Amino acid sequence: MAKKTISARGAFRPKFGVVVAAYHKAITGSLLKACLDEFSRHGVGASDVQVVEVPGAFELPLAALKLARKKNIQAVICLGAVIKGQTLHYELVAFEAARGIMDVSLRTEKPVIFEVLAADTIRLCEARALEGDRDNKGASAARAALHMSGVLSGL
Repeated sequence: MAKKTISARGAFRPKFGVVVAAYHKAITGSLLKACLDEFSRHGVGASDVQVVEVPGAFELPLAALKLARKKNIQAVICLGAVIKGQTLHYELVAFEAARGIMDVSLRTEKPVIFEVLAADTIRLCEARALEGDRDNKGASAARAALHMSGVLSGL
C-alpha cells in the first residue's frame, strides 16, 4: 500500500499521476483540462497532480508504470486518442495501450485509469472531449481515480 501523504493540517492528501499523449493534442488537451478541473472540484490541488506528456498512446504504459511505482502516487490516469485509419495501426496501438495500462495496474496494485479514446473518426473523439462538459471523459477519469483510490484504501 502506498504511504499516505499528510498535509500541514494532518489530513490525508492523495497524489495522482496523469499521463497524456501529445498526439491528437486538441483532444487530449481537452481531456487533460477536464481531468484537472474535476480534481480541483474534489479538492485535489494542482501540486497533488503530476502530469507527464508522452508522444502517443503507445507510450502511455511505460510512463504510467514509472509514476505508479512512486510511493506517493495513489492512482494514475492515462489520456489519449487513437483514430481509425486505413491500416491495422489503429488496432495495434489501441489494443496494446489498453493491455499495457492494465498490466501496469495489476503489477503495481494501484488504480491505472484507461481513458484512451479509440474511435472511427476524429469527430467521435471530439464529442467525448468537449470543453466544459462534465461528461468529458477526462473528468470521468478523475472521478474513477478518486473512487478507486477510496476502494483500494479500504481493502
